[in-house]
Amino acid sequence: MIEWSEQHQMIREAVQRFVQDEIVPNLEELEHGDTPPYDILRKLYATFGMGEMARARFERQIEKAKLAESGEIPPQEAKKRSGDGTGDSAAMSLIPIIELCRYCPGMVTAMGVSVGLAAAAINSKGTVAQKERWGLDLLTLDKIGAWAITEPGSGSDAFGGMKSSARREGDEFVLNGSKTFITNGPFADTIVFICKLEEEGVDPRDRKILHFVLDKGMPGLEQTKPMKKMGLHSSPTGELFLSDVRCGMDRLLGGEKTLEGKKGAGREGAKESFQTERSGVAAMALGIVEQCLDLSLEYAKERVQWDQPIGEYQLIQEKLARMEVARMNIQNLVFRTIELSAQGKSMTFAEASAMKLYSARAATEVAMEAVQIYGGNGYMAEYQVEQLARDAKVLQIYAGTDEIQIRAIARDLLSR
Repeated sequence: MIEWSEQHQMIREAVQRFVQDEIVPNLEELEHGDTPPYDILRKLYATFGMGEMARARFERQIEKAKLAESGEIPPQEAKKRSGDGTGDSAAMSLIPIIELCRYCPGMVTAMGVSVGLAAAAINSKGTVAQKERWGLDLLTLDKIGAWAITEPGSGSDAFGGMKSSARREGDEFVLNGSKTFITNGPFADTIVFICKLEEEGVDPRDRKILHFVLDKGMPGLEQTKPMKKMGLHSSPTGELFLSDVRCGMDRLLGGEKTLEGKKGAGREGAKESFQTERSGVAAMALGIVEQCLDLSLEYAKERVQWDQPIGEYQLIQEKLARMEVARMNIQNLVFRTIELSAQGKSMTFAEASAMKLYSARAATEVAMEAVQIYGGNGYMAEYQVEQLARDAKVLQIYAGTDEIQIRAIARDLLSR
């Protein structure tokens, strides 16, 4: 894929109209008020039939999963991705991300964690019963999901430093621990909670990683109010506290066979979720970069200093040119994602890390240069580049910091 097709352009224009009609007028309230983004996201899904498409895909996947469970088809056949030959499905999911990120990247984070992490974890690792119980409602945004792995003391050492635990008592598990920086945490209906199984004689760093599906309101589960943060104000972030939360085997993602699996099974499941999240960052970065470039071009033509537009000065031209280079590079990475999807493939973990590293750095640099072009005005909240600069920075932090991406890329290179 080397450019957007006519159909893609039509979709982009339709989403742009939605953004102008539904998001831009409410941006102040979303960013600085107490309005969660979920109602607008549900309206987006309804307007473009995204919920119905998700439902149709889900029903096909469930049908294959049931056939695999009954032994009528091999299990690997049920998990196999099928490319559509065009990448339209991937494009349809990425285009709204790009356009939303022009104005409200936080909404994309809220949507992406619910659909791309919580729902994806359940639908890839859960039993058929678990998928039917929780997966569809998350995919359609009828319910909001959270994916809880980060802890106050772990940070980048997500698995080794994890303290949250599951103690087995007969056919039940007792969960204890806390999580922080959890997107959708304050409002989530369904939570994928990641913790370690208590195992006697096993070093805490080597214990099995388990995933449990929790529902809002369970005894012992506390979801805090939204935390205050630098950017992504439209994406509610909170903490979770678990005190003797009791879960049956039905809430253990994958069921009892998970306990019989190898030590790294739970880690691999979380790693796949990280890979999905990292791939989505490029689409977010593209929206931020495109908007910063458009705003900077407009300002460079209108802002006059020493009797001529500042766009006539070479230092400003260099900034604009570098922005365009970043836009082209990130767009090509997005195109590659779409093309791979059309062939039923995805990037490797290291490739997704490389894409995330470059896109996040480029978006942050472009947003800060946009502030520089605007000068004093760019530092003021009345101008959108101020918000985009704050929002872009988190792309270098969540889904693995830049430093973690470099480690993943280097380790892959050195292993060849």
